[in-house]
Amino acid sequence: MARERRRMEPKHLTLRREGPVAHVTLARPEVRNAFNAALIAELHQAFELLGSEANVRAIVLAGEGKGFCGGADVNWMRSSLDMSLGENLEDARALSRMYRAIDRAAKPVIGRIHGAALGGGSGLAAVCDIAIAGESAFFGFTEVKLGLVPAVISPFVIAKIGVGNMRALGLTGERFDARRALAIGLVHEVVPDDALDAAVARVVAEILAASPTGVAVAKDLFARVAQTPYDASLELTAETIAAQRTSPEGQDGLRAFLEKRPAGWIH
Repeated sequence: MARERRRMEPKHLTLRREGPVAHVTLARPEVRNAFNAALIAELHQAFELLGSEANVRAIVLAGEGKGFCGGADVNWMRSSLDMSLGENLEDARALSRMYRAIDRAAKPVIGRIHGAALGGGSGLAAVCDIAIAGESAFFGFTEVKLGLVPAVISPFVIAKIGVGNMRALGLTGERFDARRALAIGLVHEVVPDDALDAAVARVVAEILAASPTGVAVAKDLFARVAQTPYDASLELTAETIAAQRTSPEGQDGLRAFLEKRPAGWIH
């Protein structure tokens, strides 16, 4: 246990708890919270651990300083010039595993997005369950401008905005504003910059009013349904709702509704 606590002392992000809400904040403001190998490893570890903690109900992902995440760190990119194909492959796999840890975290992830969210930063917006952007935020799948490809983030971005929008934006590498991000579905809400924290708090409050197991089961179900053939989805969805109806929270939630009282998970 002591060793696990030592592992959770990150240097490139901060972890803060407010009751059942965990706040994960990228903390490299001097480089626009850009990714390097250490930050990637810390994010992966943080989301794996927070996702498994029973007393965590929601995770807010944010960036310190003037922007959310500016993509890849210049020095990290420079180091790839001297890496072999195999070393680059392992580097990319580690990045992909980080995104997958966030994407499949058992808790809902709310993105608080301000300033720059470029390259991998736009990828982070894509893996948030609910992404809220300040009106001055800007985005871009800018990898092609550097002779690279938005490869690792593509499964998550395409799932969020579709192939057509990814072609339009991933082939040009152009930057786009929060309103366009909202229009294509990369973010779910755009608010004035000074209302960003209030918007995040409102969404968190809605999550805390919902059944913890219901939210966790629903998040897992949505990911599975997206990968399930139409005919097979009949049994998957029927089994899921039947199990939830007969679960303790399902029983309590239905009885609370009928009896016009708060459910047991509401404190």
